[in-house]
Amino acid sequence: MIEIQDIFLLYGDSYRQKHKLPTNIHKAMSSIEKCRTSSLGAHADVCDECGYTKISYNSCRNRHCPKCQTMSKERWIDARKYDLLNVKYFHIVFTIPDTLNSVVFQNQKIVYDILFKSIAETLLELSEDKKYLGAKLGFTSILHTWGQNLMHHPHIHCIVPGGGLSNIGKWIDSKKKFFIPVKVLSRKFRGKFLYYLKQAYTNSNLIFFGNQQYLVDKNTFNTFLSTLYSREWIVYCKPPFKNAAYVVEYLGRYTHRVAISNNRILKLENGIVTFKWRDYKDNNQQKLMTLPVEEFIRRFLIHILPDRFMKIRHYGILGNRKKTTKLKLCKQLTNTPMRQKPKEKLTALQLLEKLTGKDFSICPCCGIGHLSRAAPA
Repeated sequence: MIEIQDIFLLYGDSYRQKHKLPTNIHKAMSSIEKCRTSSLGAHADVCDECGYTKISYNSCRNRHCPKCQTMSKERWIDARKYDLLNVKYFHIVFTIPDTLNSVVFQNQKIVYDILFKSIAETLLELSEDKKYLGAKLGFTSILHTWGQNLMHHPHIHCIVPGGGLSNIGKWIDSKKKFFIPVKVLSRKFRGKFLYYLKQAYTNSNLIFFGNQQYLVDKNTFNTFLSTLYSREWIVYCKPPFKNAAYVVEYLGRYTHRVAISNNRILKLENGIVTFKWRDYKDNNQQKLMTLPVEEFIRRFLIHILPDRFMKIRHYGILGNRKKTTKLKLCKQLTNTPMRQKPKEKLTALQLLEKLTGKDFSICPCCGIGHLSRAAPA
């Protein structure tokens, strides 16, 4: 099976020589190339019964590496199970117009932060309005920057409970459909995003180069904003989940996903990459796309995030401040069983056993003993 790692190992050096890349992209490419190879060293697991030794190369643990996300995803999901309430949940997607994509790409950290902030304020302010809910929400937001064709398509997925905590400490359930009309969400989100974008421009926090350099001119930038104000922005709310278990399962699809998984890549021949993609504009049909390897690498690298940038964020009653107290109260009010988090972090093998019911520490050689990590020499 062809992997991102194979493509980088074969063509990464020539791509780096042709293009000036920022440090975070160099780091991500290098990590993916070295992942589970001798470059990162190895560790040994030894059977306590027969002495069988299993040698494994170390992972790079880079969040953009397709090989390293499965365990991180499962750990994150396992932790989120303790935060879920016994209520219905909604999935809302906020998208910005594609005319903003180049501006976003040239100012990733600033504009992605604006995207998170404007969405959070939109949901929190509208939910506290008695016309819609009259309560404070707690929700999780997850940034994705890609479409199925690997082009730049920034959008945020929000998992929102159907209800919230009122000022007098009561739980208020929402209606069956989402309690805020999507048109109201869309317009408030649009206003907030463009307000903060203009503020960033006024404070000289935005940069423009290449085909976006014309936006340096203040009048031109204001005209650009006016065209964005005149468009309807897309906010989509999916039907509610049946129960909390579905929420956890669904979160797994979105939290630690990278731009393209290795199993979608079908071929690499004569400098051409072929991969599977879904065309949502054509009845969600699965199709094949072929790209020159240089264009494939370019598209993949668009989605490497700035160092230490948080792509998953929690707000309202799920925010860090007073989360434990408020969440405990919400669980009581919604008849959610109290579950104690384990004091110690599960090892990878313990987590796999919890997920699958299978003990992966059993020795594959004797079938009796258990493998355990050998001390470094």
